[in-house]
Amino acid sequence: MGQYAPMKAILISAPFSDPNWLFERKLDGVRAGVVVNQGAVRLLSRSGHTMNATYPELVETIEADPVHDLIADGEIVAFEHGQTSFARLQRRIQIHDPERARRSGVAVYLYLFDLLEFDGDDLRSAPLRERKQRLRGAFRFRDRLRWTPYRVGAGETAFRHACAHGWEGVIAKRADSPYAPARSRDWRKIKCSRGQELVIGGWTAGRGARRRLGALLLGYWEQGRLRYAGKVGTGFDRSEIDRLADELECRERSSPPFADERLPRSARWAEPELVAQIAFTEWTEDGRLRHPRYLGLREDKPAREVVRESPADEGKPADVRPGAAPAPVRSR
Repeated sequence: MGQYAPMKAILISAPFSDPNWLFERKLDGVRAGVVVNQGAVRLLSRSGHTMNATYPELVETIEADPVHDLIADGEIVAFEHGQTSFARLQRRIQIHDPERARRSGVAVYLYLFDLLEFDGDDLRSAPLRERKQRLRGAFRFRDRLRWTPYRVGAGETAFRHACAHGWEGVIAKRADSPYAPARSRDWRKIKCSRGQELVIGGWTAGRGARRRLGALLLGYWEQGRLRYAGKVGTGFDRSEIDRLADELECRERSSPPFADERLPRSARWAEPELVAQIAFTEWTEDGRLRHPRYLGLREDKPAREVVRESPADEGKPADVRPGAAPAPVRSR
């Protein structure tokens, strides 16, 4: 069998409609590959780490399905008030003991959306629409294992629906595209709100119960240098403050990892190894985050891969006809 190396989407600035594209809900969770080989199931992060101990019930659900050898692609999510919530899922991400994970009280689900290999057949070069048809018949989608529905053509309708229902956004995928283990223009994400991963390079002290940590200092890599993006001081509870402080103190260093000269005074610096998921309203003209909010730590992305996300274009892709009428909506 081959390896699970995930295909990734680029960010674009506006929704579009095209009958040659499929549109899925953008899920706010953790990317996961499913590898089944001679009955043994492995859940893999996008960086290749095994996640079986963190999500044992998902492994058991797949094991109970009479599936063949395969590699599938999907997203692990947790729900809060009917919405996928990375902040809630965070309570599971940090657990690596199966019994503790089961007792966490956080129910998790696995949404599958692609099939890379099946029964000895490498499907990566097959069109996406064909891979989805094969995926639909590869599992009995039930309990914690979910099928990811999609619309054909009507991207603007899908985007309006996503934003009206409080979703993170949509993913547009070219229907005839192969599966490439890289970031590709054949997959495009359009977000209803802003947010991305950022590297933690330091912290400031707080007051009272928060004296160990007042704010995190954030950055992203640009041409081999860590650029400062601002600080975030909201989104923590007491237990998360203690956890972050422990992680940062063991990574403390004497000098700032950031290339910028204008940095907060009285800060403490850390090796830029931790990655945080941050929500915010926009980037300012001087490259700082406006109204940032901490959502949780990510363990599925190396810090050196974190760059500033910006739309790849300022509107519709060149191969989309402006003003084209949306195709009929079809869900699968």
